[in-house]
Amino acid sequence: MVTDKDGFYTMKGYERSASDELTSSMEDYLEMVCRMEEEGEPIRVSSLAASLHVRPSSASKMLDNLKKAGYIDFKKYGSIMVTEKGYEEGRYLLHRHQVLQDFFCTLNHTEDELELVEKIEHFINHRTVANMEQALSFLRPKNDITGKMG
Repeated sequence: MVTDKDGFYTMKGYERSASDELTSSMEDYLEMVCRMEEEGEPIRVSSLAASLHVRPSSASKMLDNLKKAGYIDFKKYGSIMVTEKGYEEGRYLLHRHQVLQDFFCTLNHTEDELELVEKIEHFINHRTVANMEQALSFLRPKNDITGKMG
């Protein structure tokens, strides 16, 4: 492995060197749990798995990881609850997702860029999200695609 901090790495190398304790998959699960919580419905393993198009056993394993890391709390066959730590991180993940969605829809003149956002959101840091948010004010036309004044 290259010891030069400024050198090139493989994608795995960058992932290993990241100080974040959440993996991309953990972020996806936490983001969806927070999204479902906003909708006010009780969150169960089966409904989370259906929302993410995964098997309940896969969702259960990931929820165990999120619980061990202190982001959620749940008991087998019970509802999933977001902890304070999970709520703070989840709010940021939802915000980041929305900024990226708005940015790419504005940039590409489309109404939905979900696939693109899902593919790259894990690689965008806080500073870049803030910069994209600022850039949106310059990129948006006076009337956005919904006809509202920008």
